[in-house]
Amino acid sequence: MAKSKHHQFIDTIDEVLTDAIKKGIFHLYTEDEDNFSGRIIKVKGKELINFGLCGYLGLEIDERLKKGVIEAVLKHGTQFAASRAYISNGLYVQLEKLLNKIFDAYVVISPSTTLGHISAMPVVIEDSDVIILDQQVHSSVQTAAQLAKIRGVKVEMVRHNNLEQLEGMIKSFEQKYSKIWYLVDGVYSMYGDFAPIKELEQLQHKYKTLNLYIDDAHGMSWIGKNGSGYALSQIELNSRVIIVTSLVKAFGAGGGAIVCYDKELARKIRTCGSTLIFSGPIQNPMLGAGIASAKIHLSSDIDKLQQELKEKIDFTNKLIKQYSLPLVSESDSPIFFIGMGMPKVGYNMVKRLMDDGFYVNIGIFPGVPVKCTGLRVTITLHQTKDDIERLVKTIAANLPFVLQDENSSLNDIYKAFNIEGKYFKRSLQQNNNSFIIENKKSINDINNEEWNNLLGKNGSFDCDGLRFLEKVFSNNTKPEYNWEFNYLIIRDRQNEPIIATFYTTALWKEDMLAKEVISEKIEEERLLNPYYLTSILVSLGSLITEGQHMYINKNSSDWKSAFISVLKYMEEEQERVKATTLILRDFETDDEEIKQLVFDNGFIKADMPESNVIEIENWSTQEEFINTLSPKSRAHVRKIIRLERFFDIEIKSNVSEEEIDHFYHLQMNVKRRNFAINVFEYPQKLFYKMNEINNWEFIILYLKPEYDSRKDRKAVGVGVCYKGANNESYNGMLIGMDYDYASYNTYRVALLHTVLRAKALKYKRVNLGFSANTEKKKFGAKAIPKVAYIQAKDNFNMELIGLFSAEK
Repeated sequence: MAKSKHHQFIDTIDEVLTDAIKKGIFHLYTEDEDNFSGRIIKVKGKELINFGLCGYLGLEIDERLKKGVIEAVLKHGTQFAASRAYISNGLYVQLEKLLNKIFDAYVVISPSTTLGHISAMPVVIEDSDVIILDQQVHSSVQTAAQLAKIRGVKVEMVRHNNLEQLEGMIKSFEQKYSKIWYLVDGVYSMYGDFAPIKELEQLQHKYKTLNLYIDDAHGMSWIGKNGSGYALSQIELNSRVIIVTSLVKAFGAGGGAIVCYDKELARKIRTCGSTLIFSGPIQNPMLGAGIASAKIHLSSDIDKLQQELKEKIDFTNKLIKQYSLPLVSESDSPIFFIGMGMPKVGYNMVKRLMDDGFYVNIGIFPGVPVKCTGLRVTITLHQTKDDIERLVKTIAANLPFVLQDENSSLNDIYKAFNIEGKYFKRSLQQNNNSFIIENKKSINDINNEEWNNLLGKNGSFDCDGLRFLEKVFSNNTKPEYNWEFNYLIIRDRQNEPIIATFYTTALWKEDMLAKEVISEKIEEERLLNPYYLTSILVSLGSLITEGQHMYINKNSSDWKSAFISVLKYMEEEQERVKATTLILRDFETDDEEIKQLVFDNGFIKADMPESNVIEIENWSTQEEFINTLSPKSRAHVRKIIRLERFFDIEIKSNVSEEEIDHFYHLQMNVKRRNFAINVFEYPQKLFYKMNEINNWEFIILYLKPEYDSRKDRKAVGVGVCYKGANNESYNGMLIGMDYDYASYNTYRVALLHTVLRAKALKYKRVNLGFSANTEKKKFGAKAIPKVAYIQAKDNFNMELIGLFSAEK
């Protein structure tokens, strides 16, 4: 059974993270034998200075918190195993009273920040409200929002910290919904940048329906009065602001805290929050640690700790500027993200740092776009200024060697993170001196015989087919019907082809490979906005061709370098047209060399629908064809043959304008029911141009007059086929049907005659395309698994499409 597209995405994450695990930089364990200091950890027998913790103030090793844990255990035991709906350990009361003082508000404690969101959000957000997510808001917030969406609450997303887009959405929603909830992080956990909270407060004054829901887990303790966090250092708590924060990280204990301006709302969350009723409580040791930490927060000690950390943050910022490291977001938070770009660059750097005695986190997909890998360095009071200086110097010293190892540059890093003014366009010829490169914009400039020998046998993209597509998809009024073609042949110094391919630049629907149910929902949005969730993409092949779009001579020792040159040319095209995404498609699933090469260069895998191919060299007659099938399929095909009595079947290469119009209508019937691959409808011009070359032909199915009562006799089905070069492949490209006559099994009869026509023309194989695998298998088709590799500049549209998965 084929995997759902949801699990294909899980598999993609699994492959990316497993690759990092294999490289020894993910899923690590400490081997500390002595007392944990926070500064030094031992990994794989090596002592490393630790720049990977979020205990920014070092309170997790404070003797007062340790004493609080011990006293709580000695007095109350290791746990209090009861639902808070019934009874709570009295330590809860002490901790909540102290937190009320810290925040000068009403606080409800939750077992974790995530469970706090799941409790608070369903209570404070009503069905008549709307949720707007910041693109980078923490995953735990997005999870809780998805639960609200299942309930029927509308959920939208805006690009990270894009106030213009946010305000536009507020204007469109303020008359439609009771409240607008904007969900943000106070401090974002990956890049360490801040939410523009002062500006959001101004928007609240302007729009009375705007409410802020702030996850301030990474802002807690190290900033704000009494360590109340970044958000409250920027805004006064009011009835339209909810803050959920963490008692882990800088606070040094365990659990989460929901901070409310209104006492009644806090009571309601405490009473009705699902995870406060059914989940276990914070256990006694962490309650003891929390009480001890809260007392520190309410003393002058917190100011001293905050000041000490601030000095180290300022020191780090100064050093990073001094050594010109590619810092992605300049801020005064203790989180620093130093861009590496490609995953392979990040992996190389992390390994080198571990060899040199430092541990840092690596930021990789899905936490960041796959091409935006980087070092996530956290500054804590555990480290000394000497530690920080040594780390920055070590990164700076290693960076040139890492970039050289991985054939990358600072320019590539700045370009990946779109750091304006830092990168420049470079000539690709500088890096291609070992190859002879033919880069053309039209198939007319390519040697036809050579192209057809290398690629023409693989599908409908021989020279004649590509000339046809260039004519069809140019000079059109609609943007989706104008494609740009690029042809690349890369040769060695002996002029032998190593790689030949073509790629197109076109407007795509971003949900092309999404689940069908998601595409159906997105199409509802497109009724009002036809270009919703569409963007310019650069892809191998085209939106109408399928098959192996790249010839690779793997006997050449330089094929991998040539392959990377193809990527560079595609990236240059991406930059020129401002495309969001690169797609390498129609590769075999078991090609591990290609998979590793593209993973290292910033692509992720996406399963494509299987391609269906029938090899027809080993039979001559219809009966011989039937005998090649399984017993069950034989019975099926014989039944289809008997259905031929209902039809008159004609094969034409040239048809009337009236017939063209009708065939287009039949094809549109099928297109509008099929979301397996969701692409734009093809222009009617496609069908008109088919009349101009003999490579295209129509297998036309009419019902015999005795079965068709219509006054005007019209086709009930049509198969549109392309005759490939050198009698290699006969390609069933499009199918059209009148569903009022579907009971006659029009589709199956069309499939049968596609196979028989290919044999009559002496072709070696039939390409039957994607989808309807079960039907095609009955005719002897082999379903060939195919994958695409995708590299997006950011994850915004992918995340936005993901929101549709939770709709009713």
